[in-house]
Amino acid sequence: MNTHAFTFHGADLHALPSGALYWPDEALLVVSDLHLGKAARLAATGGAALPPYETRDTLARLDDVLTVTRARTVICLGDSFDAPGLDTCLPDEDLDTLTRMKAGRRWIWIEGNHDPGPLTLGGEHHADLQLGPLTFRHIATSGPGEVSGHYHPKARINARGRGFSMPCFLCDADRLILPAFGTYTGGLYTDSPVLSALMGRDACAILTGARPVAIPMPRRLTGT
Repeated sequence: MNTHAFTFHGADLHALPSGALYWPDEALLVVSDLHLGKAARLAATGGAALPPYETRDTLARLDDVLTVTRARTVICLGDSFDAPGLDTCLPDEDLDTLTRMKAGRRWIWIEGNHDPGPLTLGGEHHADLQLGPLTFRHIATSGPGEVSGHYHPKARINARGRGFSMPCFLCDADRLILPAFGTYTGGLYTDSPVLSALMGRDACAILTGARPVAIPMPRRLTGT
């Protein structure tokens, strides 16, 4: 599996093509913003129609990453479900998949702004969690060594006369922000005022895809 290896606050990490983060020394996998049940919630509230199998697709991709990495600990970095209570109405097939993935692993749910954590599914529940030099939480604050999610970062790229966008990790001297792992989760462009103000001038974007690659974080040009 192609990965982008980098060191962040003394931890040797790997950005995976899927948007997951792997810490080999801890056998730890981190994913953010699964937003399970999003299609069901939108259908129930009359929102935009999405393909109905986004939860199944998200869990299948997570299962694939766990198979490859053999992670012993998993941190879900907030907004694991798209709204509180959706964990109680998972289809049996999806619940069975999640139960199988959790078996034999330390599974940690971090509180998000959409979902305080699925209390019916077991595992550990934390507002934030410190492991060694790193602190895991949903929304970035100002702490050094912070790993977070929430913003669903995406980078706009121009190459060979055409433009495209890719979900990406963002990393500067203090913080690391993961892309959303969930299917149909959308994203916030790195050149947005929010992310431009949040990330330091030294920030890089690690593009997801078949071969993750780090580039300087794309920003809006001054005066435009």
